[in-house]
Amino acid sequence: MKGLKSILLLMMFSSLCFAAKPEHEAVLKQLHLPYGFKISIYADDVPNARQMAVSQQGIVYVGSQDGNVYALEDKDGNGVAENRYILAQNLNLPNGVAYKAGALYVAEVNRIIRFDKIEANLENPLAPVVVFDQLPSTKHHGWKYIRFGPDGKLYSAVGAPCNICKPEEEIYASLFRINADGSGFQILADGIRNTVGFDWEPSTGHLFFNDNGRDYLGDDVPADELNQWTGSREHYGFPYCHAGNVPDKEFAQNKKCGQFKGPTWRYKAHVAPLGMRFYTGAQFPEQYHKQLLVAQHGSWNRSRPQGYQVALVKFSKGEPFSEQAFVSGWLTPSDEVLGRPVDIVQMPNGSLLISDDKLGVIYKVEYTK
Repeated sequence: MKGLKSILLLMMFSSLCFAAKPEHEAVLKQLHLPYGFKISIYADDVPNARQMAVSQQGIVYVGSQDGNVYALEDKDGNGVAENRYILAQNLNLPNGVAYKAGALYVAEVNRIIRFDKIEANLENPLAPVVVFDQLPSTKHHGWKYIRFGPDGKLYSAVGAPCNICKPEEEIYASLFRINADGSGFQILADGIRNTVGFDWEPSTGHLFFNDNGRDYLGDDVPADELNQWTGSREHYGFPYCHAGNVPDKEFAQNKKCGQFKGPTWRYKAHVAPLGMRFYTGAQFPEQYHKQLLVAQHGSWNRSRPQGYQVALVKFSKGEPFSEQAFVSGWLTPSDEVLGRPVDIVQMPNGSLLISDDKLGVIYKVEYTK
């Protein structure tokens, strides 16, 4: 039995390569960033890397849709994670991770669990505690993104169980929050098809969240959305109206787009905006401070693919006014897809990490000029 335990621990912990794999180095050479920025591989061999969370000690936690949850450690401080821990296996699409007060929260499709004292037990985590288990078990848009807000509450969303439909249960197509102990469930907003990314604008404290538009209305319709929640419960249109200006041909009927809250910014259609982060670090130049970086995962059924980049959405006085590429090149001129960015987190030193679920890597972006 002792020998079996040793084997299991060995399987849960491994050292990552210090040098990126040749095929990943080849992808890096295709990526484009603004002058003065550098991109490198922070961690290799993180299959289906999705949402990330960073502790005060700089441990990076990574969810996936393959059933595993990872921890990455740059123990020698050289800017590369040489240690990888598999904290959990065979979970139900554990896409979302959040860190608070020494505990790691993991969102599965139908529940949120918590690993206590995680950083003292990376090689052998304690059994998880169930925090909340009243979420639907539907896997269509069932993966979750979770974040702790400035109020200390845990925020997430439940996607629509379809491409386009009118769900019977109130919890579908909604944004919600709970207390850290799982109590106080509260729906904050309705009419949200599939939100997989949100953050709080530093100047106003308002919550901005992405929403992925419906499919099969055309290559350029509807726009994907950046929405703003300011504290009151409102309806954002799904399934009656998309992007604030596109009545649904099946469900609009006597509804008018004007009766719903429209987006504060419209992305191109089908770019699939996922993780997002307002930059608050000190490493990047001043013009990036309090600006929004968005991982656009990329279209899956458009005639010609688009997205596959990290976009910079510029803000002024708490509102977005323009969008441009920040990291591009994962989509080649011949429409070959080299990678798919999913989430963005800020490290204590002000650099950024970007997860890529196609290549199974974590990139590091730093300003070096």
